[in-house]
Amino acid sequence: MRIPMVDLQAQYRDLKQEIDEALQAVVASGQFVLGPNVHALEREVAEYCRVRHAVAVASGTDALHFALRAAGVGPGDEVVTTSFTFVATAAAVSYTGARPVFVDIDPATFNMAPGLAATAVTARTRAILPVHLYGQPADLAPLQELCRGHGLALIEDCAQSFGAEYGGRKSGAYGNLGCFSFYPSKNLGAYGDAGMVVTDDDTAAERVRRLRDHGRSALYRHAVVGYNSRLDELQAAVLRVKLRHLDEYNRRRRENAHRYNERLANSGIVTPVVDGKGLHVYHQYTIRSARRETIQQALAAADIASAVYYPVPLHRQEVYAAENAGMRLPVAEAAAEEVLSLPMYPELTQEQIEEVSRIVRQASLRTQARGNPGC
Repeated sequence: MRIPMVDLQAQYRDLKQEIDEALQAVVASGQFVLGPNVHALEREVAEYCRVRHAVAVASGTDALHFALRAAGVGPGDEVVTTSFTFVATAAAVSYTGARPVFVDIDPATFNMAPGLAATAVTARTRAILPVHLYGQPADLAPLQELCRGHGLALIEDCAQSFGAEYGGRKSGAYGNLGCFSFYPSKNLGAYGDAGMVVTDDDTAAERVRRLRDHGRSALYRHAVVGYNSRLDELQAAVLRVKLRHLDEYNRRRRENAHRYNERLANSGIVTPVVDGKGLHVYHQYTIRSARRETIQQALAAADIASAVYYPVPLHRQEVYAAENAGMRLPVAEAAAEEVLSLPMYPELTQEQIEEVSRIVRQASLRTQARGNPGC
């Protein structure tokens, strides 16, 4: 039974009429960049996240970059962030001329450990940048307190957490700015690259708007050196359709995660930990096992996809290794050796979950038995 990591074709089949009509309307309108669908999407996302502003950009990476710039981060500054994430988080810091300062993670949630973030703050620190990894928000309350105490910006990397909640507030709405990616495989995915910055800060929102459109302050008037990061109408139209279904899709993800948990119990597998401080949306269903390679090989033999997010922490990536020589982040390093993400999407069937779980369980228990021949 072939089972992919994500099945975008199945989602399209479910939404075909709505998607086709939305795309045809855009083509017929002749408006393709920063048009009515983009503006409507911004209003709808702001309403969904319960914030004053949502500013659409061309990618999640641009969202992070522009949010950092809007918060005043620049050359010579430092931004405290996690090493256990996709490289775009740190790259966005580097784009500003600032330095990403990596800290270790909580071993249960894989998110930034607030206590370690506090020890990394220096006179050069300008912002804290937690990542809501796999769909569960980081522990934001102590991070917010830390930021207030030191006059820092709290910028949320919400690339994997659209629709998640922390303390009753939507992902992205807790900090000074929240940054989303709408890469096709995300919980809310476009049909190409797309991103969004959300904030209650009027000044920050205006800075992001200028940065995304060549620094424009008025027609043929440019206040700063900006970028070409305008979201196109086709992507906005697709996202508006999918946004109407997002809560149901996230509900199904949680239901699928619960099924996995039940079927993988007592198998030697560490299943995802929910910290109880908010709402997990399971962008990824990520297990942990010292037998990862054996499990992944068994899945591949059955034509079932799996993936490692992420095999090399950022402080050990070639681009950042030299300036972090000798750094040890033992929890992130151990996680990189053991995490494995299984297929997870709303359209995943019970039969598929049963098959994935059966193979994972068998591979785990078989390896355990080999390691304990006297049992």
